Amino acid sequence: MNFLAHIYLSGDNEELKIGNFIADSVKGKQYLEYPPGIIDGIVLHRAIDTFTDTHHIVSRSVERLFERYGHYSRVIVDILYDHFLAANWKDYSDIPLKIYTEDFYKLLQDNFKILPKPVQNFLPYMVADNWLYNYRKIEGIEKILFQMNRRIKYRAKMHLAVEELREFYEEFEDEFTRFFEELRSYVKVEINSKKNY
Repeated sequence: MNFLAHIYLSGDNEELKIGNFIADSVKGKQYLEYPPGIIDGIVLHRAIDTFTDTHHIVSRSVERLFERYGHYSRVIVDILYDHFLAANWKDYSDIPLKIYTEDFYKLLQDNFKILPKPVQNFLPYMVADNWLYNYRKIEGIEKILFQMNRRIKYRAKMHLAVEELREFYEEFEDEFTRFFEELRSYVKVEINSKKNY
């Protein structure tokens, strides 16, 4: 799952949201340097990634892209799944997506000093282009994939995956919907099993 899903799955706990959001920029045992609530978010993020990476429904989505994009297919599916979460946001939250994302950007800006350097570096671009809100449009997904592709020196042409997204839209959406219900249940159990969550 990508940024929006990780944030959403953290519920209303602000430290959990921050930790879940920054986790990819926190390597190995560096997470132990953070406050307990943020540590919980980083640990939760890693648990979500493990659940996602080993799930048969996600594997089906990845297989559809693998011939063209190789090992980047999993990264692309994470982004595509965030698109379906954003596009169907009203099914998952009573807070409008625009307000939800603006509130989250403010949370990050209010806690800027605790964010890892890579997050501090990309946050202004994320806010300026409103990545999280623009996930709801295919054009927004294409822009994100293009930016990611630029970071890997255009090796995978990930932005072209919007072609598969359009062609297999219903299949991807069905896979996301079924998987996300299982993931939400899994995360609920994870959070309830940890006192600090």
